[in-house]
Amino acid sequence: MAERQYVIFKLDKEEYGVDIMHVKEISEFKESVKIPNSPKFVDGIINYRGVITPIINLRRKFHLELKENTADVRIIIINLSEKQVGFIVDDASQVLTIDEKDIDPAPDLIADIDQRFISGIAKVDERMVILLDLEKVLSEEEKKNIEMLDNM
Repeated sequence: MAERQYVIFKLDKEEYGVDIMHVKEISEFKESVKIPNSPKFVDGIINYRGVITPIINLRRKFHLELKENTADVRIIIINLSEKQVGFIVDDASQVLTIDEKDIDPAPDLIADIDQRFISGIAKVDERMVILLDLEKVLSEEEKKNIEMLDNM
């Protein structure tokens, strides 16, 4: 069986993982510049290493309660359709190696929920980690809206 490495991050009390091969970098939180008329889940844009980077608030995207940022808040930077995008998460401080045999498909129970971005559920010791494909978190229309921010 093949093993993969995942960056583990938290939103509320839940743990999520994203394939480390899709992660460009993990950054400390930076305040973003708000963009008028942008989608609600877009916090704004930042200048990250010379690249204007739209910032997605995963709490808003996943309809979770918003809370004050703490020192643990991180931005996970990925390349999305050749554009750099950041995702705000509560904490991202661990990389786990997970064997494919320990990953189950998403349960049918959540089939009615828009789950295109859930790639599986990993069982790690007594923990369950929801594995995400951050490239699929945004719909095609949302990606186009994000690209418009890039071109401002």
